[in-house]
Amino acid sequence: MKGKLISITVLFSLVMIILSAGFYVSSNRVHTGEEQSEYIVALNEIKQLNNNGDDKRADEKITALQNDMHHAEKQKNGVNPIPVLCVVSVLFFISAFGYIYIAILKPFDKMKDFAVQIAAGDFSVPLQYQRSNYFGEFTWAFDSMRNELVNLRANEKEAIENNKTVIATLSHDIKTPISSIRAYVEAMAANMDSSYEKRERYLTVITRKCDEVARLSDDLFLHSISDLDKLKINPETIEIASFMEHVVKEIAAEQNDVHFQKNDVTAVVNADKNRLIQIAENLINNARKYAKTDIDVFLVREDCQVTLHFRDYGSGIPDENMPFIFDKFYRGNNCGSEQGSGLGLYIVKYVTEKMEGTVTLMNHKNGLEAVVSLPLCQQECM
Repeated sequence: MKGKLISITVLFSLVMIILSAGFYVSSNRVHTGEEQSEYIVALNEIKQLNNNGDDKRADEKITALQNDMHHAEKQKNGVNPIPVLCVVSVLFFISAFGYIYIAILKPFDKMKDFAVQIAAGDFSVPLQYQRSNYFGEFTWAFDSMRNELVNLRANEKEAIENNKTVIATLSHDIKTPISSIRAYVEAMAANMDSSYEKRERYLTVITRKCDEVARLSDDLFLHSISDLDKLKINPETIEIASFMEHVVKEIAAEQNDVHFQKNDVTAVVNADKNRLIQIAENLINNARKYAKTDIDVFLVREDCQVTLHFRDYGSGIPDENMPFIFDKFYRGNNCGSEQGSGLGLYIVKYVTEKMEGTVTLMNHKNGLEAVVSLPLCQQECM
């Protein structure tokens, strides 16, 4: 576009110069021919007057002819308007081109170069926003797009790093119980379980470690699919109180540290049984790992929802960690040397929201309480 505009400017300037020169030459020729005719006529008159003896009038004619010739010479030496008009037109057109180039073509070229840089993957150079620019809003939009792409790339890089971290962490966590299982199996193979009590203890530990591996595998599986929104929820009608009582008893069977209080609550919900078990296991195992106290589980019915409460009596979660505690891979300041991937509470929140519920955490003076709210079946609210 810039080359075309320059060519048009040069062509227009040449045309104006040629036309002005033509008009100038033509005008001079016409004027010279007319003047010569007038001079010949005037000289003939002077000659006739001299022949007739009228010297006085002949002198007057000679004086008038001299004045005309002097005036004509002055006009020739004066400024011709045609070349002036030509120069003014050329200057105007050059000025117009300069304005168009500075106000339109140059910013357009900058945006074109910027787009080429973006297409090549270079997001380091910002595009300065200028209010006086005709493309000011486009410039702002382009630079906003650049910033958004920079943020997306940073988030993508962070997500990749997080994926690597969680896979490495879960791989490490899986190795630990597997090593224990191997050790106890080798001990049994060496007949170190000499008594019935030792054998039962070995088998109990092996079973518990197998459950740990299964839970870590569930974490890894959920981590792999949660971002893709492919987690399936299969809701069914559940009487929540009796179901949770059974689930808590199974979880507490090994250590007898979890106590369920039914509180005479009857409530029916549409939920996925396996996901409810997953929620309970994550919250109870978190309390076991970090609080290391007994855990109370109870239900409360409130209008058209039922709330599941998981209460421990440990040190709770620092207040500064609370806004981020449900974030993926996040671990609080009080985790200490406990191993973990930062997925437990994220999984609880993710699964609960998939079942149209909510989960909150509350610190008490002596402990932490997790509250999972689930909507009741429609007929229960009537």
